[in-house]
Amino acid sequence: MTRGGMESVEVFTTEGKGRGLKAQKEFLPGDVIFAEPAYAAVVFDSLTHVICHTCFKRQERLHRCGQCKFAYYCDRTCQRAAWLNHKNECSAIKRHGKAPTENIRLAARILWKMEREGSGLSEGCLVSIEELQNHVDSFGEEEKKELRADVESFLEFWPPHCQQFGMQLISHIFGVISCNGFTLSDQRGLQAVGVGIFPNLCQANHDCWPNCTVVFNNGNHEAVRSMFHTQMRIELRALNKISPGEELTVSYVDFLSLSEERRKQLKKQYYFDCTCEHCKKQLKDDLMLAVKAGESKPSADTVKEVTQLSKDTLEKINKARMEGQYHEVVKLCRDCLKKQEPVLGDTNIYLLRILSIASEVLSYLQMFEEAADYAKRMVDGYLKIYHPNNAQLGMAVMRAGVTHWHAGLIEAGHGLICKAYAILLITHGPSHPITKDLEVMRVQTEMELRMFQQNEFMYYKMREAALKNQKIQVMPEPSNENAPSLFHKKD
Repeated sequence: MTRGGMESVEVFTTEGKGRGLKAQKEFLPGDVIFAEPAYAAVVFDSLTHVICHTCFKRQERLHRCGQCKFAYYCDRTCQRAAWLNHKNECSAIKRHGKAPTENIRLAARILWKMEREGSGLSEGCLVSIEELQNHVDSFGEEEKKELRADVESFLEFWPPHCQQFGMQLISHIFGVISCNGFTLSDQRGLQAVGVGIFPNLCQANHDCWPNCTVVFNNGNHEAVRSMFHTQMRIELRALNKISPGEELTVSYVDFLSLSEERRKQLKKQYYFDCTCEHCKKQLKDDLMLAVKAGESKPSADTVKEVTQLSKDTLEKINKARMEGQYHEVVKLCRDCLKKQEPVLGDTNIYLLRILSIASEVLSYLQMFEEAADYAKRMVDGYLKIYHPNNAQLGMAVMRAGVTHWHAGLIEAGHGLICKAYAILLITHGPSHPITKDLEVMRVQTEMELRMFQQNEFMYYKMREAALKNQKIQVMPEPSNENAPSLFHKKD
């Protein structure tokens, strides 16, 4: 079954997994299999005043809706584009006296669209909203309580003059949001800023080692005459060669966890048991739990002790990061690494997690040389664990490259930036803002590298003079959040 602009894929039923998507033709790494605009989407409650409600870009100055005083937009173009979806919301917020939570707002937008267009298939959708999985039957007591509270709040917000929907459909919509809400990120892809429903994407099944990735594209403000001027959309992109008839899969969780942990997370959040090859055979688990090899191999008790210390330290680090105590974070990382290094292998996930935090925080504190050393070790470990075209890997390699560049290690920095660029060309595509930023860095570091190779002494002299005249660019403040996960799940 194909529909409007979705000729490259087909919905089919898989044994034990329900519906899935399969390719109708061959795809190569980096190919866009399909692009899909959101059926409905909203900005998170905590970010409503700093993120555009149409394209979900972070902007310093936004225009506020003069009617409800709640919605914010980049410019008049974004505001006009939003009106169809915001019109009912605008008057409902004024009537209600305040904006409800993101879940209520998203459910209302979905139901207003169903009121406008009717139920059944929307243009370009392979399945209708009513056909999406809601997993309400699998909800625990706490989730059922939250669902009842959401439905109650929704009914208070929903205007009496609008079409009235049955309780079963309203509950279904909240179930769909809970299980199928897709995380929307800002234009750099670094922060989760909202949640949307994309019915076609919802059909793609999970695999811990998928053949596709999903990137959120905020649209293009320069392309004024293009249909993509502000149309934010997701793009499903091929990670490797895909043959006609092959199932298209994405990963709902980050791969950098043991198979048992990933399975627990998937069961808790998405209500299914993962049966992918990597989980069944526990592939890569040995690398993620690696211990130091050699004659003086540590005892099982020592490994257990250091693993527990690592877990305890990560909890302390999270607390210190939340409080902005970055020098304390560095101290905790250094102390932990001293204990880990004689015991844990180079690909052990507990070692890699500490290396990642240490490199990020030290970069922020402008202690670039130490940060670069940790970043290099982190990347070396990641390269042995992640799929070669993994977006998280690409971002980590980019961060390591920038850290080396700031440290004056131009050869290693340029090499890492080129490697990151090659990965992100596939996962994000050449027009994504982060890939464009990386291309600028690649050109800059290539120029500096040529200068370095011609006259090393002069290169360092020029670099020193440049740094005196211009304060080195400060790295962004370390985030306490993980990279945005694929599907949004309310904690």
